[in-house]
Amino acid sequence: MSRSSSRLLATTRTHLSISQLVHQPIRSFSQTCRRQAEPERLTSFFDRLPRTKQPQAIGPPRGESKEGMDALHRILVQDTLGRARNQPTSSDRLEGENQEDWGPAHEPFHFHIYAHKHNAHITVTKPNRNAIINMSAGNIGFRKAKRGTYDAAYQLTAYVIDKLHQGNWHRKITTMEVVLRGFGAGREAATKVLLGSEGRLLRDKIVKVSDSTRLKFGGTRSPKPRRLG
Repeated sequence: MSRSSSRLLATTRTHLSISQLVHQPIRSFSQTCRRQAEPERLTSFFDRLPRTKQPQAIGPPRGESKEGMDALHRILVQDTLGRARNQPTSSDRLEGENQEDWGPAHEPFHFHIYAHKHNAHITVTKPNRNAIINMSAGNIGFRKAKRGTYDAAYQLTAYVIDKLHQGNWHRKITTMEVVLRGFGAGREAATKVLLGSEGRLLRDKIVKVSDSTRLKFGGTRSPKPRRLG
């Protein structure tokens, strides 16, 4: 600020009294600026606003006792831990006890083992063909060519059976059918796990073993076999 401007500002302030400075209207630059010259307009505006209710003390809802809220809190905690451990929650226990929801009573559960040259897939389904668990060797950490090895299929089958035990499915499964597909290394590996100590709780539930390997019938012509020499 120049010397002339500062002198002018000091002269102007000396001529104006304090009361004049207080009641001097302020020009608004936007809609959000308030004017000191019209305080009654602001008062009437706030008077027209609806009155809010006073905050109430935090406590159980009306009609609910403290014991009921504690029980509800315990159920929520148990459901959270059950989901983390892959165990059935309270809603699953209520809905899953009825065998009619799983399909026909005479239909068994199915343990599908799909083992091909590059990977191994295991799917456990209910009698109505809804999947309980579906995993492959890539889901447990095997990559690229290691997914089609014997060790990968062995660890995959043991992992799936362990998940079934955690979900308490070994008590719900009454009969089970093992469905084999493909001739990869995982075919024999999964069979060894079911016959070993890992499958002792599911072994007595097996009533049927079937093979659903696809057989080529018709289709395009096969490539000419390669002959060396």
